[in-house]
Amino acid sequence: MRLLLVHSLLSVFGIVHGAVTVYGPHVQQPLGSQTVTAASASYTEAATYDQIVLTPPPVPNPPPPTSFGVQLQTGGVATGLSIPQSGAFFGFSIEFSVVTQVRDFYMSYRLNLRPHGTGTESSFMQVPFLNLMANIRERAGSVQVRLGGNSQETATLVNTIPDGKSMEKDTTNTSNPTDTPPLLFTPEIIKMMASVSTLTNVRWYLGIPFYDTQNFQLQVAEVGEAVLGNYLIGLQGGNEPDLYAKHGHRPANYSPQDYTDEFGLLVDAVNADSSLPDKDVLIGPNLSGTWEPEQVWDTGFATDYSQSLIALAVEHYPTDNCYAQYGTGAPRNAQDMFPTYLTHKSGQDIVSPYINSTSYAQSLGKPFVMFETNTASCGGFPGLSDSFGAALWGVDYALQMAYVNFTGALFHVGGQSDYYNPFTPPVTNQSTFNQWTIGPIYYSALFVAETLGSSNQSQVLDLGMNGGNEFTPGYAIYENGEPTRVALINFVSDPTGASDYTASISLAGGSTPAQVKVKYLSASSVAQKWNFTWAGQTFGDAFTSDGRPVGNVDVQTITCDQTNGVCNIPVPAPGAALVFLSDQALEESDPGPTMTFPTTAYTKAHNTATINPSVLATSNGNMGTADWLAGTSQGSLENSASSFACAIPSLGAVIAGALFVVRMAYAS
Repeated sequence: MRLLLVHSLLSVFGIVHGAVTVYGPHVQQPLGSQTVTAASASYTEAATYDQIVLTPPPVPNPPPPTSFGVQLQTGGVATGLSIPQSGAFFGFSIEFSVVTQVRDFYMSYRLNLRPHGTGTESSFMQVPFLNLMANIRERAGSVQVRLGGNSQETATLVNTIPDGKSMEKDTTNTSNPTDTPPLLFTPEIIKMMASVSTLTNVRWYLGIPFYDTQNFQLQVAEVGEAVLGNYLIGLQGGNEPDLYAKHGHRPANYSPQDYTDEFGLLVDAVNADSSLPDKDVLIGPNLSGTWEPEQVWDTGFATDYSQSLIALAVEHYPTDNCYAQYGTGAPRNAQDMFPTYLTHKSGQDIVSPYINSTSYAQSLGKPFVMFETNTASCGGFPGLSDSFGAALWGVDYALQMAYVNFTGALFHVGGQSDYYNPFTPPVTNQSTFNQWTIGPIYYSALFVAETLGSSNQSQVLDLGMNGGNEFTPGYAIYENGEPTRVALINFVSDPTGASDYTASISLAGGSTPAQVKVKYLSASSVAQKWNFTWAGQTFGDAFTSDGRPVGNVDVQTITCDQTNGVCNIPVPAPGAALVFLSDQALEESDPGPTMTFPTTAYTKAHNTATINPSVLATSNGNMGTADWLAGTSQGSLENSASSFACAIPSLGAVIAGALFVVRMAYAS
């Protein structure tokens, strides 16, 4: 039997500046006339737990039609479909340096694992990150996570750090306007990543430091390939090089040709390194949007280095909220910005500059990845980025990227002063009694994972339904030429119910099913914060989640009108519906109970890591793989001393708040 022995020092996220990462003690101050809810007894100083609630935009005038037909072609004749997409399309981007901030307050989950009675080192761990990744894995088959960003550019891998640390930042020697500190880390970080992958099938992206192109530090690549193996997708070569000059890392006249030439030096260094067996794992150009991708393609970048490139990538945010945090750029009012996200045009406008590049990537046989994105750089907007409206926006934006042939999208995870986080651990002085906060973008990730399914053959079609109305977009998912699922979105927020719509789905050339199954992403308003539901389950309020959805799964059965050949699907305002056109389509996303296995552990009596094997038996979207999800909720069935023998050795919140020193012991 193999046991994973994990020694972890969990940490809180650092402070992240959207497209660029910030390390100073900045805290955003909201702009404008947002409505603030009553004071809460919970911690509310950090942006992640901000109590600001915006006013929902009024119903559009004229309002969208509330009854319309959606005809789906069958028999392999549908046109305009995307390339086949992976269920793991929707992933996460996490800044390298934030994994160890204020780590010591997380030493509260002690597990003492003794294989065959032999003594081993005690382990400290949390489980929410593991659970959050497993939720995606169960629906999509795997999870894509990028560990990198600005901090990768000054990161150095060393064998050891004094006092046994696995990572250390030199905050007295920061660089560029975002105060990025040089970073030292040890192979234990990458060993931790490998252990997470064995449990949740996370696939990783790493980055090679690119500031010193005369002496590339390839240790991260060497250890990454050796330890992660097939769990390593690729290595980023340069993070937002089109911002190097602005941030003082290159001359003012630094150009796309200069970057291409420097990338060539990296290719030469990789090819000359005998410790790197895989030479074709590089990713570029990773532009922020200051340069157009075509400016790089025109240098011959993608063709000259084709044998070394595993993918092409860009990074993009639709706007920024930097004035609120740094006084730079234009001031933007969250209330004024809110309506611009509640429309299909938002996603369309974001992807428009890249459509030519996705086609170019296909011509070269390369994936094209949105390597970092979210609602707005500089941490997002208060009341907007953490609202239900952002969840709907995330669904539409991600599916729009899939439709125009991006092959993956990584949504950024920041720190306590960021509003857009998919998930956030508690502040350090509350980590022993508060749990994680799950944001709207994580709900988007679940919806998209189930929409695409685990077949890796899903092709996406923007339906342009309801006369192309921007407030009621929809997508059809095709597999092997046949429609399998339909995603329907309603951006309108109307408590009267008058803006709820009914989409009448028909199958041209195919037989109408007797019934279809539907899951709903729901909230009372686009302005609602937390406590959203996906198929009846929720991750609750701030500080309340251990990474597992709570509540009974609600999959609704809608009887179709076979006489008239339609299935009438109601969609609330606001909300999103995922329609499964067959039981097989539902099975791909929700195949049934997850198998679990026991192991021995000791835990605390409060916020402990334990197992409740029955909790996930009816969980929303459980792929039948031979492992488990663990819990930390106080009051769980096996949270008592008498149940220690059934506790799970959960590998906890890895990235986005965890530092692990991993040891593996094998006993026959």
